Amino acid sequence: MEAFQSWVSEHKLTSIGTLWASGIAASLAYSRARTPLKPSLRLIHARMHAQALTLAVLSGAAVYHYYEKHGEEHGENASPNITTLPK
Repeated sequence: MEAFQSWVSEHKLTSIGTLWASGIAASLAYSRARTPLKPSLRLIHARMHAQALTLAVLSGAAVYHYYEKHGEEHGENASPNITTLPK
């Protein structure tokens, strides 16, 4: 899993482009089998589905990146600050 994450971080645009193209292909295959639409409408719907998928993945990546950086700034692995109450 770590090798996959490092490859994706090095090839961000390639990963996003591949995901977008896969989304278009999957949507076209699904709509071809399920709905009797004209090819131009199938392509428009496929593009919209692929863009929604890409936006969802980019949003998830942004949230992951934010929390990864936020955890490092506040010393996530540091020991908690324990205070004693006065008697």
